[in-house]
Amino acid sequence: MRTNKPKTDGTYNWLQRELRTDHAGETGAIAIYDGILAMSSCKKVRGFATKHRETEKRHLQHIESILPASQRSLLLPLWRIAGFCTGAIPALISSSAVFATIAAVESFVDSHYSQQIDRLSDKPLYSDISDILQECRQDELEHRDEAVKLQVLAPDVFVRGWCWLVGFGSVISVALARRV
Repeated sequence: MRTNKPKTDGTYNWLQRELRTDHAGETGAIAIYDGILAMSSCKKVRGFATKHRETEKRHLQHIESILPASQRSLLLPLWRIAGFCTGAIPALISSSAVFATIAAVESFVDSHYSQQIDRLSDKPLYSDISDILQECRQDELEHRDEAVKLQVLAPDVFVRGWCWLVGFGSVISVALARRV
């Protein structure tokens, strides 16, 4: 982590692992939108994906500005493939499936960022990093809310199952990215 913060603080090691998960997640998010763009011909979906892909790229740049390359997940190729599939599969089904998937992903991301922000709330030494995480979280909430509004159909049993799988996969991905 590029910081002048004391490295003896337990928060430093925790935060380094958490930023690794954020970097992996933002990398995967870009790939989700790449998968959507590769498979969807729907103008509304493509516009949504193009716009939000740019936001995710900005988030990735923020995280890369504070997390050295040596501390990033070694599983980035896996996160790119998983992200691409997470976007491509629902794009092959329907626009509603895409928006339900994004809503599920962003709901997980909201919780993930919130936990990090809460832990940093009483650590003024890390306020600059907390500010970055808060900005990213706010953008993700907007993505989620927009995706929910754009769903024209209630998710069917397949899409609900898919969204559960996406959420479970997100939990596993974070656990792995903390370690590798």
